[in-house]
Amino acid sequence: MDESYHTYLSRVAKMTLPATYESQVKNIQESPKFRLTDGTRQPVSFPGYSAITPPGAEDPGNSAVFKDLAVCQQRLIEKLEADLLVLVDPASFHFTLADLIWDSAYRMATDANPDFESKLIEQIEDSFKIYQDSIVDTTPIRWQIMGLTVRPRAIEVSLVPKDESSYDRIIALRRAIYQNSGLISLGIEQQYYFTAHTTLAYFANVQQEIDRVRLSDTLQEYNMHWLDHPQEIILAQAQLRKFTDMYTYKRQPNFPIAKL
Repeated sequence: MDESYHTYLSRVAKMTLPATYESQVKNIQESPKFRLTDGTRQPVSFPGYSAITPPGAEDPGNSAVFKDLAVCQQRLIEKLEADLLVLVDPASFHFTLADLIWDSAYRMATDANPDFESKLIEQIEDSFKIYQDSIVDTTPIRWQIMGLTVRPRAIEVSLVPKDESSYDRIIALRRAIYQNSGLISLGIEQQYYFTAHTTLAYFANVQQEIDRVRLSDTLQEYNMHWLDHPQEIILAQAQLRKFTDMYTYKRQPNFPIAKL
């Protein structure tokens, strides 16, 4: 289901164009992953599993780029309407390699099968081994920030691979996961085309009067920063992580890890 290298580059580049922003900002919605509580927006329960790189607080090799993304968050807050955004904690910044299961699907699966989580761990370990056994190239996998992108409920930075090998190796990992019959039998399947990203903020109060032109212009202006100061993420590890909300991604000692 994932695209070829060149198709991916073309699609992600279009996501940062002014015309795309103008279309997307018309359709933003409040994220249900946060709720206003005692005057502040707090993450709500949103449980599940993903294969991700280590979160920012545990990934010193990418600390410089995560600091840069935190600066970007603050610039967005300064430029845009108060309470439009709820920021992701920089300690939880990460690169999602493969979405697995979340929210109602996760709750249903664990209710129906008491062994669901242990079987998931076992199958992801098998997928990681298949991936590692297939890889010959061991040079670092590098992805570069392309620019800010707008989703219906979030603002993200999207990334593009520095070379074709960096793309192919991540796609190989995803195939090892999504083509694993054991995972498929657990109800886990690929649902989206891959778009490498790190989420910076979720939309909060969209009922207020929003200057959508300013929002679009702000995103375009900040993208110039990355043209002048390119930022790369080096992907060294894939980890199975369990999340309870959009701030908390934990791993247990028996959760598998793959060297990328």
